[in-house]
Amino acid sequence: MLSSFFTPFMGSSITVALRSISDEFSMSALALTWVATSYLLAAAVFLVPFGRIADIRGRKKVFLYGMWVFSAASLLCALAPSTLALISFRTMQGFGSAMIFGTSIALLTSVYPPQERGKVFGLTISITYIGLSAGPVVGGFLTSFFGWRSLFVVLLPIAALIIWVASTRLKGDWAESKGESFDLTGSVIYALSLTAVIVGFSFLLEIPGAILLLAGIAGVAAFAVLESRTKSPVLDMRLFRFNRPFAFSNLAALINYSATFAVSFLVSLYLLYVKEFSPETTGLILVSQTIVMAAFSPLAGRMSDYIEPRLISSVGMAITTLGLVLVSLLTASSDVIVIVADLAVLGFGFALFSSPNTNAIMSAVEKRQYGIASSTVGTMRLVGQVLSMGIATVFIAVYVGSAEITVESAEGFMEAFQPAFATFAAMCLVGVVASLARGNVRPKHDKR
Repeated sequence: MLSSFFTPFMGSSITVALRSISDEFSMSALALTWVATSYLLAAAVFLVPFGRIADIRGRKKVFLYGMWVFSAASLLCALAPSTLALISFRTMQGFGSAMIFGTSIALLTSVYPPQERGKVFGLTISITYIGLSAGPVVGGFLTSFFGWRSLFVVLLPIAALIIWVASTRLKGDWAESKGESFDLTGSVIYALSLTAVIVGFSFLLEIPGAILLLAGIAGVAAFAVLESRTKSPVLDMRLFRFNRPFAFSNLAALINYSATFAVSFLVSLYLLYVKEFSPETTGLILVSQTIVMAAFSPLAGRMSDYIEPRLISSVGMAITTLGLVLVSLLTASSDVIVIVADLAVLGFGFALFSSPNTNAIMSAVEKRQYGIASSTVGTMRLVGQVLSMGIATVFIAVYVGSAEITVESAEGFMEAFQPAFATFAAMCLVGVVASLARGNVRPKHDKR
């Protein structure tokens, strides 16, 4: 739960510092998106391999290695002398995050019985949203008074606490697949293919980007064929072919994150450049969404222990669709109360979706597959987040181009803002169908 606060705090706090980072390094709008995307890309690429390694070598061990890597990368980010250096160190942060994300849910699933998992996932996701909530507020304060580099420095004592607690209080290592081989060839193909898909999508408007995207899709198809024939695959494709709840729950998660992650990025730029609010005010407005998420996630998780998760998640996805439609209608003259209300609707929808969906995924697999299922959950989240940023990047590239976003160019940004959110709303509507199509994840006689 400490790590569930730690990593989203980093992700959300940096959104209100984007203007300060851009000003210091004179970044273009497109380069600025890679401050977030580089971290997500690295985390997404390595999540599945590290989830498999955790099942074989031990989940606690991989978790601790991840915390050390993330901490070192955070220090380097604080010292970054250039745009390239910052993006490189953010990539290193993502590498460490993959070890953390690939094991945290698996560790929880390993130590709590099935009838309590929804409650535990709800609490953990609530802590995640508290991290997201604290990020913009604390980040805005730190950026205004101590500069954006302080965002990375403040993480170090938290990381030290997490490492100490995990080392001294977490008993056991949970390596249910110990002795099985690790599929290095499949892992390399997976990493290269996913990188090609994500980078290609981010540069979709250019011919090399489109070629890279197609090559990545072909690589993913080859990976799926290879894994289905491998004795000890890094990702068991049978989970997707023969486990309907697992497959459609993951698809729903992918769509949901693809449609929602760029909300904070785009809305923060809207508040900073269109509404011309300070970083502190921007952070306070953004926190309205995550406060609602934190408040209702434990309730949604607990409900999923007794009510079929498919129903709760689908209602949450539908409410999220409504929230995205409302945000797409914002204009330069929209009142702050309207902005806060729209973000609160989004937060409520996402709270109802996330923890029941995670409960559905983890309840659909055997104990020895907890690590790979946990990493698959994280992969859907991170790939969705990267695709979300990619979609936002495409719209910014079309309407703003490679120029810096300024108060003077805010009109062009708004031309990108509204169709981007309309696109996200349409995607989420498809996600409702995927969520309903998964079927039940527990027998009808199971009353929990």
